[in-house]
Amino acid sequence: MSSEPDFINRHIPTKKVLVGNFRIPKFKISMRIEFSKIFKNLGLVLPFTITGDLSEMVDSLEARQYYVSQIVHKCFIEVNEVGTEAAAASAAILRAGCAPPIGKPIDFVADHPFLFLIRDDRSGVVLFIGYLLDNLQSSL
Repeated sequence: MSSEPDFINRHIPTKKVLVGNFRIPKFKISMRIEFSKIFKNLGLVLPFTITGDLSEMVDSLEARQYYVSQIVHKCFIEVNEVGTEAAAASAAILRAGCAPPIGKPIDFVADHPFLFLIRDDRSGVVLFIGYLLDNLQSSL
């Protein structure tokens, strides 16, 4: 997927279809990652020091005393019978729904490992991407 720039666009269905038996497991996945050490290893150290001078970012007389202690990213996605909910540290919440069915029914049963993503159709930006390997821990 990452080696072909247009991979996702080429694999998104272009026609709406009537879905018959539609079953995906309920699941909830969350992640927390701390990026400070990664940034420091890449050479970005100034914001993490007391001499970093964040006065261009912080509107305060004491801005020169501030520094970055940690950079943390948290996100989660939950899929259940009600729908899909996803959130990131910015607390943006997304919901997904289904379009009206068209044509002959096609069954979709995700009873095997699968990749999922949430993508903004207007910009093409992938907001969330993940995979579910063991759906024995979830329920169809």
